[in-house]
Amino acid sequence: MSVEEREVILEVKHLKQYFRLDKRSVVKAVDDISFEIYKGETFGLVGESGSGKSTTGRAIIKLYQPTSGEVWFEGQRVDTKLSHSKKKAFNKKMQMIFQDPQASLNGRMKVEDIIAEGIDVHNLATSKKDRLNKVFELLETVGLNREHANRYPHEFSGGQRQRIGIARALAIEPSFIIADEPISALDVSIQAQVVNLMNQLKKERGLTYLFIAHDLSMVKYISDRVAVMNKGKIVEIAPSDELYHAPLHPYTKSLLSAIPLPDPRTERRRKRIGYDPSIHNYSQEKPKWLEIRKGHWIYGSDSELNDYEVELQGK
Repeated sequence: MSVEEREVILEVKHLKQYFRLDKRSVVKAVDDISFEIYKGETFGLVGESGSGKSTTGRAIIKLYQPTSGEVWFEGQRVDTKLSHSKKKAFNKKMQMIFQDPQASLNGRMKVEDIIAEGIDVHNLATSKKDRLNKVFELLETVGLNREHANRYPHEFSGGQRQRIGIARALAIEPSFIIADEPISALDVSIQAQVVNLMNQLKKERGLTYLFIAHDLSMVKYISDRVAVMNKGKIVEIAPSDELYHAPLHPYTKSLLSAIPLPDPRTERRRKRIGYDPSIHNYSQEKPKWLEIRKGHWIYGSDSELNDYEVELQGK
């Protein structure tokens, strides 16, 4: 199916999220970004710490009220004030998996009640027995067992706690999940297990993901398309393979050059590419977005875009 034929499930238009520190200082955490996510895909959003990627996810799911811009989900605008019924419907369809599984789980609640919280809010269980059976099914879905329902979060490893977080997100059968650095707090040996689980659930349940991370190697593995974010702006969007084989923006190249290589000899020879933002002189030429190749978008001035086009012809 071509990109044009695919259904857009989420559309972000000129989103801005500013935070005022005092009368004079404003932090532009998200500074006029736009992108679309298609139904059934995993859309990766990558960048260094402080780039604005987590803030983007939180603004989309309404944990923050955007400063300006629009967020459309399944054809409805959701960044504005919603009625109680519309907000409840939106919360049921969109869920979030957080970075730190320990901090995002209530340590005073048993796993059964943590997972069933959404089931209770949305009245999805017909009885206490049905509620418990749903929890058991969700635990088994994420690779845990029903005996875990009676325990508390501190009794689990980091990877198990993240599985509980995933079960909680799945409990109300959402169509869209924002995964905010879901593996960065986990041991490397556990990261692949969680990502494989998320891929499996995507196929089985027809989920769509916004996968936020700074680990580009993992983003490549799980994502269909990737957007690269730097200092509040998205600078490049492309299909995953294209971005890794034909990166154009200097910031994207810098991030890719920092990915560790498994072979020690190759790793020793690897050259990191530094990124100097001062190379962009936008005082004379205003930057804009250009689809430089089908599905591959790049942000830059006219002269930069010309250079990118020449570079791409040689790849």
